[in-house]
Order: sequence, then structure tokens, then C-alpha cells
Amino acid sequence: MTYAARTGPLEDVTIIDCSMAFAGPFGTALLADLGANVIKVEPPGGDGFRPVPPFPPNYHHAFKDSNEGADYGMAFAGVNRNKRSICLDLKQEEDKEILLQLCEQADAVVENMRTGVMDELGLSYEVISARNPQIVYGAVRGYGDPRTGESPYSDWPCLDVAGQSTGGLVEATGDLFPVAIADIYPGTLMALGLVSAVHKARRTGKGEFFDVGMYDAVMTLLRSNIAGYSVTQREPKPGISALVPFTLFPTADGRVAIAAPVERHWVFLCQAMGREDLIEDERTSSNAKRAANREFTEGEITAWSTTKTKQEVVNLLGGNVPVGPANSMAEVFDDPHVAARAMLETYQIQGEGNPMATLAANPIKFASTPTGLHHPPPLKGEHADEIMREFGIAPKD
Repeated sequence: MTYAARTGPLEDVTIIDCSMAFAGPFGTALLADLGANVIKVEPPGGDGFRPVPPFPPNYHHAFKDSNEGADYGMAFAGVNRNKRSICLDLKQEEDKEILLQLCEQADAVVENMRTGVMDELGLSYEVISARNPQIVYGAVRGYGDPRTGESPYSDWPCLDVAGQSTGGLVEATGDLFPVAIADIYPGTLMALGLVSAVHKARRTGKGEFFDVGMYDAVMTLLRSNIAGYSVTQREPKPGISALVPFTLFPTADGRVAIAAPVERHWVFLCQAMGREDLIEDERTSSNAKRAANREFTEGEITAWSTTKTKQEVVNLLGGNVPVGPANSMAEVFDDPHVAARAMLETYQIQGEGNPMATLAANPIKFASTPTGLHHPPPLKGEHADEIMREFGIAPKD
């Protein structure tokens, strides 16, 4: 299969990606979207995220013949686009040596294993940096790595729901996020940390180790809550904002978000509702008064919004009041904004008879540096020979 050229501001950066599942691959996918040469290193059985549904029509779990179809579900596809795959058994000396040779020529290596796993394999930061002092070693851990700060939980496993809970997000919002925010956000911060560390390494000639703890990253999402608690010692009530209105309101066919705490927005909202009386009403004439009379304020808006469709509310408020319909996936796919911003990209799923698939595009848009989907998600070990030749490594016996 012929692929598009890899382009972007990071096209001169090579990353050895030993991460699996979601947090690490999400971050390295961001970097790959920006043009980085990301080599995905998988165990012989493949990334355990491959067999997570939904699956393309000709999916095969046997990981044997690429002509039979894709060996991954679409959850894997979403965070492994623009990467190439090689399989290595890091418990075997020959394969460990191959990984070290890859790292000798790379700018960074990334993993998201439990604390100590790579050390026990003989592939610690110290071992890898001895072969390449300029390399950056990035890790996503549940509770951080002892190299950057000891935690009583440092050797505990962690998945998204645990990260959301321990970091305070569940109590702040009232429930678990249905998307894996405690994977997504740490992965995003890891990508930022990696670019920063590579920048420094190129300037100084010296790489370093860094990590992102899932617990720590979730705390960062709650910076305002933490600052507020520090002076009030009061837990904020989930879903209750100091800004009013600043929430979802029901419509005749769904829900719509309206945010009008700023007075000019409130005035326009009142005019659109035909309720100019609320502009000067003592209960609603300022954000502080609206917050004190939240039930009344939101009730008046609800009485109006339920008589309109989502689109009617957007038509009346759009461009003057921050407003957004609660879109379904079908509505997102059909939105003219999504088309105008080229936020959906398609590729042909590997295997005869498979359909086209659509992935979310890179949201970081450059005026003069093209980025985008240049390589479909890789089949397990698909690029082993190609990568070995590219890095000048002798083929395995």
C-alpha cells in the first residue's frame, strides 16, 4: 500500500513508543499527527488494546495474514494512526538489544508500564541513556515514578476510573466521565513534556527522564477547585458553577448549552427570549444575583428553551451568546464546522473488501505546515523489516 508523505513540524523527531492501551498511545498519536516518526514497539502478541471493539467487518483476531483484514478494533485505530509497528519480546536478549539500537538513533522513548517493569527487564532509563545520553525518556504512570518523587502508591497499577477518582474529578463532577479523561489528559501532557525535553536536549546535548502521573494530571484539571478549597475549606457542589447561566438547558428535541454570565451576553439572551424585564430584575441583573437566585434564573430560561428546537436556539443566540447544541455523533459528522476545519479524515481499512474508516483529525492547525493522516493504524509487526533496514539493524535469525 502506498502512503502519503509524513509532514509536520516534528518530522525530524523519532520516537520509540513502547506504550500500550490508551494513555501513552494517545500522547504519541498527537506527536505522530504533528509529523514525528513514531515506531510502535509491541510484544509478540500485540498491544492488548488491539482486540477492543467495535471491529471493522473483516477483523481477524488471529493476527496472521494482513490480506484477511485488520487485526485491530477501531478503539486501537483512533490512537495508533500514523505509526509503524515492530514486535519485540523484551524478555529475550536479542530483542532487547534491538530496542537499545533503536533508542541509540531516537530522540525519545516512551512507555506506560507499571513502575519498575522496564528496570526489571534491563531497559531502564539509566541503561538506555548510557547508550544515547541525549535521549528523552517519557513515562506515564498511575502515581508517578520514584525518579521524580516517591509516592506511597508508586507501584500500584492504575486505570482511568482509578485516576479520575483519586485525583478528585469524580467528587468534583458527581460521576465518572464516560470518556477516559484520566488517560487522555496525562497522555496529552506527556506529549507536551516530550517536546519540551527534546527541545532542551538538542540545545544542551543531554537528555533526561520525565513522567506524568495520572493522579497528578487529574489534579491539574482541577486547579481552580484546589485554589478555591485552599481558602474556603469547602467542597464545591458537583455541577454547580459560580457563573449563571452556564449549563445545559432542555429543548424540544434535546439539550443546548448556554453561557451568559457576562452582562452583555445576558442582555442579548434576555432580548432573544423576549424577556427584557429580566435585564433589570433585582433577582437577575448581575451574575452574583443570578447565582443567588439560580433556580429562578434557570427556570425562566428553561421555560423558553423547551419551546424551541436546538437549532432554533442556536439560530437565535449564535454569534452573540456562547451557545452550543448537545450534538450526537451523527450531528457532529454533519456539522459544517467539522467539514470546514477538515476534522474528519478517512483511510482504507487493510484487507480486501473492507470499508473506508473515519478518524478524528489533528486539531492543531498550522497556517503553512501541513499535518494529517499519512499512515493508517498499523497491523501487528507490519513494519518490522522496514524499520530494521531503516535503522541499519541486522535482521533477526
